Amino acid sequence: MKIHHTKHHQAYIDKLNAALEKYPDLQAKSLEELLTNLDAVPEAIRGAVRNHGGGHWNHSFFWQILAAADSNEAKLPDEIKLLLEKNFESIEKFQTQFKEAALGRFGSGWTWLIKKSDGSLLITSTPNQDVSFAPSTSSGQAVLGLDVWEHAYYLKYQNRRADYIDAFFRVINWTKVVENLT
Repeated sequence: MKIHHTKHHQAYIDKLNAALEKYPDLQAKSLEELLTNLDAVPEAIRGAVRNHGGGHWNHSFFWQILAAADSNEAKLPDEIKLLLEKNFESIEKFQTQFKEAALGRFGSGWTWLIKKSDGSLLITSTPNQDVSFAPSTSSGQAVLGLDVWEHAYYLKYQNRRADYIDAFFRVINWTKVVENLT
């Protein structure tokens, strides 16, 4: 994860900054403003802002929802347990559906647990650095996300994405997930 953070995530930041270099008015905007108003970004850099800005936002979100496996944050609180059971019947079914979505993402992308506007939860997957839920849109609000790009797991897990997903369930910062639900 150290290389993932210091090299891959940093590259998104550097390339986003390079894209914005000639646009001081855009540099004054927050990342969320840029990503939720991509139509206002000049077409010449829109792809770079979407991809590199999306990579930066997605990774910043991802780091916050990780915790040490034996920490208090990694313990599933009753309020989340009940919410997951209400939406997915059981914790096991939630994990199965989340894992299936992550394994089913062709190529690179992300798997998300989304809080919809009606308060229900949805598991979905997005390609590449898509920012459909960054930070919150009419489609829903991201509460949990998993990076399923190969750069997230290839050093430790090689091509074993399923093992990486299983390990992810042991390091979810449920305290942060609770915060994301509000």
